[in-house]
Amino acid sequence: MALKIGVIQPSFRLPLKEALEKAREVGADGVQLWVASGELDPDNLSDSGKKDLLHYLEANKLEISAVCGDIGGFAHAEGLEERIAKTKRIVDLAIELETPIITTHIGTIPEDWRETKDGQMMLEAVKEVAKYAEERGAFLASETGPESPELMKEFLDAVQSKGIAVNYDPANLVMRGFDYLGGVKVLAPYIVHTHAKDGVRRDGRGREVALGDGDVKWDAYIAEMKAIGFKGFFTIEREVGDDPVADIKKAVEFLRRY
Repeated sequence: MALKIGVIQPSFRLPLKEALEKAREVGADGVQLWVASGELDPDNLSDSGKKDLLHYLEANKLEISAVCGDIGGFAHAEGLEERIAKTKRIVDLAIELETPIITTHIGTIPEDWRETKDGQMMLEAVKEVAKYAEERGAFLASETGPESPELMKEFLDAVQSKGIAVNYDPANLVMRGFDYLGGVKVLAPYIVHTHAKDGVRRDGRGREVALGDGDVKWDAYIAEMKAIGFKGFFTIEREVGDDPVADIKKAVEFLRRY
């Protein structure tokens, strides 16, 4: 079965409607929308704006793969209550936009999270937003990268909610020296979305590169994702580079081989 290919909208570095048109032009099936700030922020988007957006997506034959609500995570006490409240508003927006997946970074999970006050504060905050997502039929999908898949699973298991999930980014794991293939099996029960991004790690440092030019072994990675029954979007993310549109077009063509 052909992959469902998405593009994260900010990667085009274009105004919203131009980005959506470009997503259609490069052959994507869907888009991941940035809603943490700007015109799609739930505090800025009106009811009529939501309807217009859905109509525009339909006209361009694009699905929403997920919304991205990365507003700083839950690892720090300052401003935590407002970040929790805003995450809940982002969950509400996602449901109104007819997608159940909200990707974010929950914050770097400390190795000693079970024994520290900050670790327990983070756990309780994630529990609160995950419970809210679960009640709305949504998933708060934390992006992989800052910690090992094993540590992430340990923490997510402790959340004890069907509302917590994973946005699996193999390149983030490659760039930090973690096992991105083995991690698929570790986090399999949680994976609802994946970023199609590539990277390398040289001399202890990670660097993003164009998809297909890095250390992610795509044949093996896609086989692992299919083996766990993943049927969601492979959403292209391009955070660097001088010509993101060309890189995204190349990435779509690359993924179409699968």
